[in-house]
Amino acid sequence: MITLSSDFGSPYPAAMKGVVLERARTDVQLIDVSHEFSRGDVRSTAFWLREVLPYFPPAVHLVVVDPGVGTDRNALVIRAGEHALVGPDNGVLVPPARRLLETDRNDTLEYYVIDDADAASSTFHGRDVFAPAAADVHETGIDALEAVSSLTAVNREEIVDLALPEATIDADRATGEVLVVDDFGNVITNVPGEFLEGRDRLRADGEEVPVGETFASVPAGQRLATVGSHGNVELDVNDGRGDEAFGLTVGDEVRLERD
Repeated sequence: MITLSSDFGSPYPAAMKGVVLERARTDVQLIDVSHEFSRGDVRSTAFWLREVLPYFPPAVHLVVVDPGVGTDRNALVIRAGEHALVGPDNGVLVPPARRLLETDRNDTLEYYVIDDADAASSTFHGRDVFAPAAADVHETGIDALEAVSSLTAVNREEIVDLALPEATIDADRATGEVLVVDDFGNVITNVPGEFLEGRDRLRADGEEVPVGETFASVPAGQRLATVGSHGNVELDVNDGRGDEAFGLTVGDEVRLERD
């Protein structure tokens, strides 16, 4: 199985699939995660992939959110247990790789740089670098990356790291950040869901908000704080958009207070 994720929209992903299918010598199942990730937004893509990829069986994960395409940034493969991630060396692969490593109960990530010197273009490495590399990894085997001729092993210190920010918890106050806003308008923060335990109300940026286990805990159109499926605090609206109601967007600071 090879999963595909990008910010390409359409029709560019079809070219990547064509390259994989032409290059692979055995049958390969291609699964689209999403091609609608925010354009050039490495951090939000890393967050979503961290939450989604662990639900897949062992696979090669092809990820192309690459605002530095054509520059001197490296092309990268990371082995995380029984999974491999292929994409640009801009940090986007690191948070999901770490999460996959946790689920596989392995203790080391392995890093390989892809030789992209012969790329046919400087603007579409998804087609010309990453898709061929993903096919080669699939064909050779995730447990034998050292046998892929286009890959060179490197140390962790040589790759671009990315760590999602952590909230600051001080007694009954939490200072966090909006990590992403989903398509429903739910505002997903980096404040751990445990902050809401035992509370039926809190103050979000100074305004009182009810706490509920479900969206339907409050009437339609009313704001609430809840814990999302990812385990973090969300600021939402039942049958509405939390980002508009709270006036928040990605990267904004969020202050939560418990009485």
